[in-house]
Amino acid sequence: MITRTAVPWIIATVMTVIALVAVIGGIAVAARTAPPPAAGESPSGSIAVTAAPTAAATAPATPDDSSEDTEDAGSSGSISSRSASSKDKVDRDAEMSQSARDARPGAGPLPSDQAVSCPAAATKVTTAAELTEALSEAKPGDAIHLADGIYSGRFTATSSGTAAQKIYLCGGRGAVLDAGSTDKGYAFHLDGSSYWVLSGFTIRNGQKGIVADSSTGSVIQNLAVTDIGDEAIHLRTNSSSNLIIGNTISGTGNRNKKFGEGIYIGTAVSNWCTYTACLADESNYNIIAGNAIAGTTSESIDIKEGTVGGIVKGNRFDGAGMTAASAWMNVKGNAWTIDSNHGENSPENGYETHNILQEWGDYNLFTNNSGAVNGSGYGVASWPAMHNTVACSNTLTGAARGVSNIECTNP
Repeated sequence: MITRTAVPWIIATVMTVIALVAVIGGIAVAARTAPPPAAGESPSGSIAVTAAPTAAATAPATPDDSSEDTEDAGSSGSISSRSASSKDKVDRDAEMSQSARDARPGAGPLPSDQAVSCPAAATKVTTAAELTEALSEAKPGDAIHLADGIYSGRFTATSSGTAAQKIYLCGGRGAVLDAGSTDKGYAFHLDGSSYWVLSGFTIRNGQKGIVADSSTGSVIQNLAVTDIGDEAIHLRTNSSSNLIIGNTISGTGNRNKKFGEGIYIGTAVSNWCTYTACLADESNYNIIAGNAIAGTTSESIDIKEGTVGGIVKGNRFDGAGMTAASAWMNVKGNAWTIDSNHGENSPENGYETHNILQEWGDYNLFTNNSGAVNGSGYGVASWPAMHNTVACSNTLTGAARGVSNIECTNP
């Protein structure tokens, strides 16, 4: 039985509940009928505060997942069908080929590591027009000799020699192929051309110096490549078993410092759909030997994911001019041998490996390399270590954090 004194308290409680129900109902109606919040406002009408990104979100991305220029002006200086942007996407979850998985340093169809001699008998050219004509008519066994002088324009070879009968384009340093602008075009383009020898002359003033697309068995030797907008020499689009030897490279990155590599092998995964039908650019088993590379704004040598089995040997690097890279050499391919190179002056590390996707950046060997890094990092920085090998024979001094972030071994 409810006492007389309890009645006022019960009535008060009931009235409070009714009031709360009314308030809640009013809020619900307002929420349904109110206009959506303006951009930058929270649903309550106050300014929304975005949470600070986590450490993972603010950490720098793995270097150079997409460093290759998608606005490549092509050999002619205009955007070509090969270099046009693609809406297709690489399947980053697709498995690597078994041959790529099985690749190990020093095994595979490597070319000879010896420079070749130019034939004495040759067709002599003295003008850009004569050179263009000779290139268009070249056939296996032909030799073209460049007289000293300036050859203004951008030059392309589309025919191929054979393993037994290469096509030769030779000249002295006084023969200069001048593309006229570091903003567009290739100074010299091996466009689907195999078994060529480019020897002795000078290349300058192109967006890119030499580009080899789908070239096999070619030799690029003893050239001077200088004053270039992006990279000096680029093997691309499944160019394999080629030799780049004895060249002097300087003054790259005048158009874009980020793209100013000395020698560039393969294609960044971000551009596989542009050049290799969304599959890995298998520019494999190339040898880079005895080159002198200085004055580059980016890496002296950049080895891309998708490539396997090459050798980088006996080169000399000076990274004093690097402003858009952190190492003389960046290796994202597999089973490369980096042997007996000498470097001076790097902003951070001497050599780096990176795992961009899948199992790329693995089974690389660093041996007998020397030099003074004079940088804030390691002689060899392997991120992550994977199955990469740093031999105890490397003598890399001046690296603030030591020779390597992984323990050296004696392979």
